[in-house]
Amino acid sequence: MTTTDARPADPLTPAARALCDAMSAAFPRPEAGAEALRAAARAHLGEIPPAPAASAHGVPVRLYEGREDLVVVFAHGGGWVLCDLDTHDRTCRALAARTGATVVSVGYRRAPEHRHPAAEDDVCTALGWAADRYPGRPLVLAGDSSGGNLAAAAALRARDGGGPPLAGQLLFYPALDHRLEGRSARDFAEGYFHTTAHMRWYWQQYAGPGGDPAAASPALAADVSHLPPTLIVLADCDPLRDEGLAYARRLSTTGVRTEVHLHTGMFHGFLAGTGALPEADAALEGAAAWLRTVSP
Repeated sequence: MTTTDARPADPLTPAARALCDAMSAAFPRPEAGAEALRAAARAHLGEIPPAPAASAHGVPVRLYEGREDLVVVFAHGGGWVLCDLDTHDRTCRALAARTGATVVSVGYRRAPEHRHPAAEDDVCTALGWAADRYPGRPLVLAGDSSGGNLAAAAALRARDGGGPPLAGQLLFYPALDHRLEGRSARDFAEGYFHTTAHMRWYWQQYAGPGGDPAAASPALAADVSHLPPTLIVLADCDPLRDEGLAYARRLSTTGVRTEVHLHTGMFHGFLAGTGALPEADAALEGAAAWLRTVSP
């Protein structure tokens, strides 16, 4: 009698696997360097519809004006190195359309040319500018991946530095802990588009030689109490999943009203699949519904 080892079932849905593999095939390894990765992130963008632009005290921002009072200050992902206002135009338009909020997309300075805390400073500057431009309107910080890191860091700084009061923070699969010690960083290290090797490289670019990545890790902040209501949207098959869950638990234990939307069968970056992945559309709709609960 012969036996064969059963191949483990793919945890991604078939549609997510197809998209994940297509995205992975077009995306270089980190050793290719920043410019190659940036070019890949911008490939196939197509035509970007016009949107009003402004300078938030020197920080470029793009405005998606909505009909409701809510203002969302959004920091794009891309490992602090890649991506820009164009790559996340579709996401910001979707948030504005689904919520009626005004979305302020922040074109922060990127690593490795500008190390921590340059990007964090720029998001804080844009937040203050938004508070002045839209006085009295509820403010939410939001971001995906490294942008989720920046949103979380800016929320901590707003709390500690007397920044504008926040109605909430919305974090899509955020990068919160440079140590990458969760089981998910091992289980999904390869084969799910965003690799643990990429994430380690991004942290190196952001912190820089001799830098302190712990200072850029919101999950390692000494105190996470008195933060605004928080929604953390996670993909189950993501190296960053466990640090997002850990942060949610820590926020909850300090009394911060916290929700987690964990999307099974999905990978880091799955929001790029809106229109192709029902789960991506559901994630945005769930985030929009949550945003409506934090807006008076």
